[in-house]
Amino acid sequence: MKTHSEVLQGTLDLMVLKTLDTLGAMHGYGIAQRIQQISQDVLFLNQGTLYPALLRLEQRGWIHSEWGVSDNHRKAKYYSLTKAGRKQLREETADWQRMSAIINRLLEAAG
Repeated sequence: MKTHSEVLQGTLDLMVLKTLDTLGAMHGYGIAQRIQQISQDVLFLNQGTLYPALLRLEQRGWIHSEWGVSDNHRKAKYYSLTKAGRKQLREETADWQRMSAIINRLLEAAG
């Protein structure tokens, strides 16, 4: 049985930045679907989680939004990565890799 996992704020930011870096401009629902797909249906992002994160990332200047029309002909806000967002993605990725290496060493030492 699969469970819904909680996502820490910084981790969600990293996942959103990486998704936009990889796939280009997307609307919020598309971002949520992609993260769910990549997580093999372990992570489900609801609007109450995703949209505040998108607003926060936009306020920090890491993403930009503009209105467009989705594939099903509905008005949708599309988000894209900014130059500052690409820089932040590199920094967040390095931090994540450093921290996960430390956690792995701790888990191996505890065994």
